[in-house]
Amino acid sequence: MYQYTEFDKRFVRERAAQYRDQLQRNLSGQLSDDEFRPLRLQNGWYIQRYAPMLRVAVPYGELSSAQLRVLATIARDYDVPNDALFQQAQSRQDAIGGISAPPLTKGYAHFTTRQNLQYNWIPLEKSADVMDLLASVNMHGIQTSGNCIRNITSDERAGVAVDEIVDPRPFAEILRQWSTLHPEFAFLPRKFKIAISGALEDRAATAWHDVGLHVQRHADGEVGFRVMVGGGMGRTPITGSVIREFLPWNQILNYLEAVVRVYNRWGRRDNIYKARIKILVKAEGKRYTDEVEAEYERILTQDGAPHTISQTELNRVQASFVPPRLTTNTSLSAEEVHSQLAKAADQDKDFARWLQQNVAPHRDPHLRVVTLSFKRLGQAPGDATADQLDAAAELSERFSAAEARVSHDQNLVLPWVSAEQLPALYRAAKALGLAKPNIRMLTDMIACPGGDYCALANARSLPVAAAITERYQDLDELFDLGEIDLHISGCINSCGHHHSGHIGILGVDKDGKEWYQVTLGGSDGSALSGAPKAGKVVGPSFSSAEVVDVIDAVLQVYAEQRNDGETFIDAFHRIGMEPFKLAANAARHPSDDEALTTVD
Repeated sequence: MYQYTEFDKRFVRERAAQYRDQLQRNLSGQLSDDEFRPLRLQNGWYIQRYAPMLRVAVPYGELSSAQLRVLATIARDYDVPNDALFQQAQSRQDAIGGISAPPLTKGYAHFTTRQNLQYNWIPLEKSADVMDLLASVNMHGIQTSGNCIRNITSDERAGVAVDEIVDPRPFAEILRQWSTLHPEFAFLPRKFKIAISGALEDRAATAWHDVGLHVQRHADGEVGFRVMVGGGMGRTPITGSVIREFLPWNQILNYLEAVVRVYNRWGRRDNIYKARIKILVKAEGKRYTDEVEAEYERILTQDGAPHTISQTELNRVQASFVPPRLTTNTSLSAEEVHSQLAKAADQDKDFARWLQQNVAPHRDPHLRVVTLSFKRLGQAPGDATADQLDAAAELSERFSAAEARVSHDQNLVLPWVSAEQLPALYRAAKALGLAKPNIRMLTDMIACPGGDYCALANARSLPVAAAITERYQDLDELFDLGEIDLHISGCINSCGHHHSGHIGILGVDKDGKEWYQVTLGGSDGSALSGAPKAGKVVGPSFSSAEVVDVIDAVLQVYAEQRNDGETFIDAFHRIGMEPFKLAANAARHPSDDEALTTVD
């Protein structure tokens, strides 16, 4: 993991002290709420439906066990609303159209699709104490909000993946340092998100970001970047366009300076729905690319290429990503370890399934990459209680060199697990409820907090997620259905990435009631999903009571018409939309009024 320098540490502590002063002035009336608003947002503090929401930055998803323990402390001691507020929120939790709403929870953190964590109940008057706690382990909420360059995200297997070309983490860290408090890019037309991958498989959904970067290596060994610009979801889902097939690695900051500078100059500021860079790139096409190339040339020739990365600087950052020293039984060959695991799997079907779904190969044949599932009945997707965060810290210390990673799919990954310790890790994780073998399965769904917490949402995501999870508890059925991406968003802002799900569910409002639109055939760009693309809408929206039946009907078509070994997404592409659409619409309840809501 990257080790903060003394400058980094002092900067984070001083920022926390500045925030405390700003908060105190706000609480004493010296700063109005309007004056305080941009200051708290710059530190990741939102005001949501019932209480403040804090978003904590986790650059490229890496967490130490010490950081996990502090995050657990915050959940346990600070994510606690007063009783009156919590009762008010609970009273709103009536059933929606036949789906029993799960109870609201407190004392937890929520993993996001962009490798951050969020808290939903911390009282604002205690927010400075939380910032001090975060700073004690080099964490903060800087630039997790606002129209600036947000958290740099990456592949949760970065540095350990067998298909990796170049470890992207040092470049992600350099990008983080360049973008943090960049004076020119603090007030962009809209928020700006960058994802970077260095592997053959895109596990970082790079095509769906404002900028997506793929690290590449030429046959002669030269390293560079394939640059995509203009991806994004929301009202207008668009995948990024390649504007540079190969850019030398040391020029990436100069080039991104040009990319963002042209956007800052020409991006729309008159319409929030058309302010993202994807709209500019779509509207201008080659003209935008030409402007970027011209600006890049000016930066190189007139400005002297001020952000060129030196080999010395890259070496310095790379030195923080040296693999940890691990104790493994090197007397056993990789083949012997594999044989032992196969024998254990033969004796325990659940362990065999866990090995298949939750354990991935590692570039070191003596190691494995293990995903802890935070998707289970009775808990919202991506939620982690204080006790679970503490338990994850302990597991990371025992089995993964005290390191964990937040994944795009809202789980935690242990990247340094000795293969011979897999049975022990499985037993420990199972006892904690974190070993469900459902990774990449239907119940390993992505979901935003939705209308239960977010003031922007049109509908609630969590009751729908809970109903689907409850319906598909049979592991035999899940494994028969195979790997399926299900994504749920509570509004068109698409925080649940519904556009990229094989099955997507979008909450919409119709006359003050919650309805849900279903899309099929989306892809995030992973090996399972194929080329990145937005799903197609099945038809008019469905009532909340119909959603589970619609999913059942869609999957029944797949079960009846698939070829041997064919995944859901492959069968969908072969069969086409029509049979699925007919089945979905046939699942409507006759007593429900048909919603004619569609969303652009």
